[in-house]
Amino acid sequence: MGAETRIDKDAKVVTVHEAKTHLSRLLAEVEAGSEIVLARGKVPVARLIPLTPVEPKRRTAGRYAEPGMTGILEDGFWDPLPDEHLGLSIRDRWTA
Repeated sequence: MGAETRIDKDAKVVTVHEAKTHLSRLLAEVEAGSEIVLARGKVPVARLIPLTPVEPKRRTAGRYAEPGMTGILEDGFWDPLPDEHLGLSIRDRWTA
């Protein structure tokens, strides 16, 4: 068999049946920092411990970003388009 496992004296030991019945409550205790040992009868088989939070990766600028660029939109992007870009002639504008 494997090496003997030490159980922290402050760890709460619960049976598998109790863990299935009260899983949400046990997870809340683990999130608060407690350690819970799951046991089949009196034999410990698993440990519930809080995960260390993983810091999100810092996003890097996209491939179009240049040093000193304040945004990817050019000046005038939100200006109205001229009629020739809209496909309208002067005549179409008055009859539309």
